[in-house]
Amino acid sequence: MVCFDRRDLGLLALRVGTGAVLAAHGSQKLAGWFGGGGIQGTTAAMEAMGFHPPKHSAVAAGLGEAGGGVLLALGLATPAAGAAAAGAMAGAVAVHAPAGFFAQGGGYEYPAFLGFTAAAIGLTGPGRYSLDHVTCHVFDRPWMVALAFAGSAAAAAAVVGRRAKGQAAQKEEVSG
Repeated sequence: MVCFDRRDLGLLALRVGTGAVLAAHGSQKLAGWFGGGGIQGTTAAMEAMGFHPPKHSAVAAGLGEAGGGVLLALGLATPAAGAAAAGAMAGAVAVHAPAGFFAQGGGYEYPAFLGFTAAAIGLTGPGRYSLDHVTCHVFDRPWMVALAFAGSAAAAAAVVGRRAKGQAAQKEEVSG
């Protein structure tokens, strides 16, 4: 009789579900799949939202979501995948924050949920049913967790901070 570990099955379901959603959103940004704007549309949207340089921001957001999502679903390089996705979602939270919390009013509820879920998976680990497990966790070392999350937090803070600074300067120009 084969015995399955419920914790590992739960992590598999959480990884695949979260990873698929993130990969789909990133694919919209990068390739225009699923009704997305592709890199050109995403670049224009990033510029309108105050991200500079907009094309770099579009690529980073798309790769964080698509790349992080695919890697999460596979359970490969899980700390880096979780950190990348969480970092991308931090940028989305910053965009939606002025609208409040709840998604129905355009708030940050949904990107926050995806970001915290991706971070939790990256911090917890992928479980046995993962490519990290198959590869003896070669891309899932404890130091990699710290490095991935520190790097992602620093990058997200820099991007969000640069956006806020640009918006403040733009407001000053308009009112001055």
